[in-house]
Amino acid sequence: MPIYAYQCTACGFAQDEMQKVSDALLTRCPSCGQAAYAKQVTAAGFALKGTGWYATDFKGNGGKPADPKPDTTPDSKPDTPAPAAAACPACN
Repeated sequence: MPIYAYQCTACGFAQDEMQKVSDALLTRCPSCGQAAYAKQVTAAGFALKGTGWYATDFKGNGGKPADPKPDTTPDSKPDTPAPAAAACPACN
């Protein structure tokens, strides 16, 4: 369940409240009883940092970034796709 920060505008009492998302907002201050208890806007409890989780997760590269430079050694051959017939032995 989410935790929301509330503060009373009448007496200044502040408290975190655990509520369901579907629950109605609290309005009665538990300290002074006034109907001035209001939900506060707060920062998120987590932050995504780094080069980006999307760049490394579920790619099978062990978390290493892809090499942006192509292989330019003189003995390397350019990649050529295989013919469609050779790609599927059951189709031959």
